[in-house]
Amino acid sequence: MTEMTQSPPNPILRRLPLIAIVVAAALGAYFLRDVLTFDTLRDQRETLIAFRDANYLLTVLLFVAAYIVIVAFSLPGATIATLTGGFLFATFPGVLFNVTGATLGAIGIFLAARWGLGERLAAKMEASQGTVKKIKDGIDENQWSMLFLIRLVPAVPFFVANLVPALVGVPLNRFAISTFVGIMPGALVYTSVGAGLGEVFARGETPDLGIIFSPEILFPILGLCLLAALPILIKAVRGKKGL
Repeated sequence: MTEMTQSPPNPILRRLPLIAIVVAAALGAYFLRDVLTFDTLRDQRETLIAFRDANYLLTVLLFVAAYIVIVAFSLPGATIATLTGGFLFATFPGVLFNVTGATLGAIGIFLAARWGLGERLAAKMEASQGTVKKIKDGIDENQWSMLFLIRLVPAVPFFVANLVPALVGVPLNRFAISTFVGIMPGALVYTSVGAGLGEVFARGETPDLGIIFSPEILFPILGLCLLAALPILIKAVRGKKGL
């Protein structure tokens, strides 16, 4: 019998999901920047509450699906979506709905990037020598710590934190777990802000989205960052001392 060989997928086909995401992100930034806003949430709040009260389970499903699409296609409005989750479903279970939607959307970007670019790039980095190989090995040796760090540090853009792991060969299960757990602190803060939007609307004000940088919120998150970085620091110290 002759051994049948399977030809590798067309590179263009492999990149189609990633191309679709880039195109959708560009179109979304142009057409939706004035739609998915705090003003829209404020103006539609009564309609949203009435629909939720009449169709709670359907509202949950539609909300999570919308959140997945927003994150997966990098559309504007992720912060507004998180506030909406708190506004419609309270801090709990709203934070679970927010984190679930964000994680599933992030997995979509991760898989598109890994299928289109990540597998080949990771293989090239693994086969390379010198600085590139050292960077790849450093990430591989501290994957959990690095994954939690890029999720916990508020300065790291969410889109970047989705792409980088895909480009260095991080396993899907590690990416999913670290995303779900790592975004929980920030999501909890913004969901709680959303849960208090009723009073904000009544006063005719806008929510303080910079609350995550206030000392009482930022310092505990930085403490979690330090905890996540601790294994890396211990390895670095041991390496210098030859332990």
